[in-house]
This record gives sequence, C-alpha cells and structure tokens, in this order.
Amino acid sequence: MQPIRMPDLTARPHNLKVERIMKTPPHKLFDAWTRQFDRWFAAPGSVIMQGEVNTPFFFETEHAGNRYPHYGRFLKLVQDQFVKITWVTGTGGTKGAETVVTVELAPDGEGSRLILTHEGFPDEESKNAHEHAWPLVLDQLDQRMMSR
Repeated sequence: MQPIRMPDLTARPHNLKVERIMKTPPHKLFDAWTRQFDRWFAAPGSVIMQGEVNTPFFFETEHAGNRYPHYGRFLKLVQDQFVKITWVTGTGGTKGAETVVTVELAPDGEGSRLILTHEGFPDEESKNAHEHAWPLVLDQLDQRMMSR
C-alpha cells in the first residue's frame, strides 16, 4: 500500500468550522460520507467511491441546471467517528485547490454531534462561499439520511 500523501496547506490558511447536532446517528452519517453520497449530496448515478483510505472518489452535484464535479481521496477513516478527505472543485468551489474536509462524529442522545472542518481554501472568497453552503448541505444530509 502506498503512503498517504497529505496536501500542503501552509500557503492556504483560509479555514472554516461548522458544528451542529444532527438527528441522524453516527453510523448512518459515517455511511453517508463514505458510501452514500448519492443519497444526500451527489447527482444520481455520478458517484464513483470505494470509501477506503487512500482511494479516490468522484461525484457531481447539480444546481440551477448545471453540473459541478467534485474530486478527492480518503485520507483517514475511523468507523462511525471520523472521516478525513481531500476536496477539489472547480471555478465556483475550491478553484482547483486540493482542500481537506474533516468530519468528526460523536453520539448525542439518539443523534450525533458533527464537527466539520474545511481547510486550505485558496482565498477568502472560496472560504466564504463554503461557509454559507456547508450548513445547507448538512441540513440536507440530516433530512435525507433520517428519511430512511
């Protein structure tokens, strides 16, 4: 197995953090992030994902009639607790920069406490766009994963 190459984020200090209580339990959220992007985020039929450390993934999202590709690779996984991936999108997203998304999961009653950290944005504009988008995406995640 090849060593896992971490992106060098030192020249890109723009980061964000989102914390929230989710109704969905940690095991379902872990599955959502590692095997079920098409249930809550990706365009149906667009996901290529193994959900294993050091494997790449690809999916597209749809918005206003346009499709937006997302690429990355799994850096670290701890079953039902932790997901660390790289995250690359085009012009309106990370502008082609390889950023890092970390999702920490912990039980909270019947649901979960989720902490999402997104690091290494190329500029403040990209960070601000994601700071606005991630809460909406996490709402969608919680709603769609609880519906099944």
